[in-house]
Amino acid sequence: MQKYKTYAAGYLFLLPWLIGFFLLYLIPFVASFYLSFTNYDLLTAPKWAGLANFKTMFTDDYRLGGSIRVTFQYVFISLPLRLSFALGLAVLLNQGMRFLGLYRTIYYIPSLLGGSVAISVLWKQVFDKEGIFNQGLALLGINGPNWIADPRYAVYSLVGLSVWQFGAVMIIFLAGLKQIPHELYEAATVDGAGPVRKFARITMPLLTPVIFFNLTITLIQSFQTFTKAFIISGGTGGPINSTLLYSLYLYIKGFTFMEMGYASAMAWLLLVIVAAFTGLLFLSSRYWVYYSDGRD
Repeated sequence: MQKYKTYAAGYLFLLPWLIGFFLLYLIPFVASFYLSFTNYDLLTAPKWAGLANFKTMFTDDYRLGGSIRVTFQYVFISLPLRLSFALGLAVLLNQGMRFLGLYRTIYYIPSLLGGSVAISVLWKQVFDKEGIFNQGLALLGINGPNWIADPRYAVYSLVGLSVWQFGAVMIIFLAGLKQIPHELYEAATVDGAGPVRKFARITMPLLTPVIFFNLTITLIQSFQTFTKAFIISGGTGGPINSTLLYSLYLYIKGFTFMEMGYASAMAWLLLVIVAAFTGLLFLSSRYWVYYSDGRD
């Protein structure tokens, strides 16, 4: 009897998490799979449509292809820039600087605020035609464009905001750098290795598990980016679909055009795309990720 009371106490503590898991994850997950095969406008009952939504996606929706292209452009430009910037700063902070805690806090703040609506609005003002960025360029005699309204540059304003949110990634890199035995650097110094060679032969190999973790998490987050594109483009993906990230187009289909069945099908396509890239990362990890205990 005491045994069951112990289990009951455990399940009681788990109950809030279980309720959230079923209501916010599992049930919507299953429901979206069913709705992807229906025509559903949120106001009337879903009507079974078979594979019609998927057929339309691949044959009759030119904006979908454009949104995938913009999303890939955003992900594969912002991802290496964000990781490189975060790693560079982490290496710099790992050199025994004074006030390390203060710098770490300052650099982490953008990660706390960067995904918020307020920062997206601020970012929009900074890169407007009369914004602070162009005012700085004007001091150098450069007439900057309207970075938000020009379709040639609009997506790069999203990339800049993504890179600016480097703090969380930097903190994880910094924790990984702290775990590398200092004796290895001392031995390399005795052997005459310089800073570049130490970084290439010691730091990078031993940091590959952390790089793999940050790469995977940041990749998934990048594909799911929504708020900054929604705010900066005014919820339209403009100008000329240049900031129409996939998640924003999914939202437009579901809540602007009331095509929730189609939006559900899009969500499953996004899941397949993210799973494919994540799977490739895991498959490739055995060739470039080094674990000190010898695991593949």
